[in-house]
Amino acid sequence: MMKRTPNHNHNHNHNRNVVNGKAAQSSSTTSFSSSSSAATGDEPFDWEMRPGGMLVQKRTDKSESPAPILRLRVAFGAVRFEIPISSQATFGELKRALTAETGLEAAEQKVIYRGRERENGEYLEGCGVKNRSKVVLVEDPASIERRYTETKRNAKMQTAHRAISAVSMELDKLADQVSVMEESISNGIKVPEIQITTLIEMLMMQAIKLDTIAAEGAASTQKILQGKRVQKCVEMLDVLKVRNAGVEVVKPVIVTTKWETFDHWPSLIDL
Repeated sequence: MMKRTPNHNHNHNHNRNVVNGKAAQSSSTTSFSSSSSAATGDEPFDWEMRPGGMLVQKRTDKSESPAPILRLRVAFGAVRFEIPISSQATFGELKRALTAETGLEAAEQKVIYRGRERENGEYLEGCGVKNRSKVVLVEDPASIERRYTETKRNAKMQTAHRAISAVSMELDKLADQVSVMEESISNGIKVPEIQITTLIEMLMMQAIKLDTIAAEGAASTQKILQGKRVQKCVEMLDVLKVRNAGVEVVKPVIVTTKWETFDHWPSLIDL
């Protein structure tokens, strides 16, 4: 009886064909991916979700070409003008561009497109903005109130500066009188006490004016300085008042050229 020997070569060849088949399939898959990448000529890329809900290729500096420039029509109250901006910009970037045209800071602006206020992070193209599209710009009401409050505050500061300046000019004149009075007393010339008292009263009137001035910031600093000037002058006059009391009044010598005449000369007989 003949024994049947296993065909190891057949099994070996079958196994090899199976392996080669898997390798071929894998190679085919790899070549498909490579060919797909090669066909497009692009590097691997990521995806991003745009504000409008559209899934698009994520922008990279290497892949994207310069975005088209749009010219938008802007209505700001009674003013109408156009502004150029990239089609890929956001409404926040549009606000920054509008700052140079209107003087309004970005936080003070509200941009309305198609009847709805747009958020800073929304893209122009995602909201359907095209060349020559019209947007409406309005100032934030809270900003208007802040501006009004600031204007009133600035007006008060200017009023305070003018009032303090007027007091300062009066103090300059009174300080000059104090200096003249000090020089006279130092030279031994007695000054009428009423003049010293009157000068003190005039200085105190200026101090009262300063107290009635509502001042803030730099104006408040000027107010304090002028108050110190009044105090210094009054203290000097108090010292001069004491010194003036010690000055002796020298009676002037009166010299006349009129000779004394006699109506009746005594006779020698009488003598």
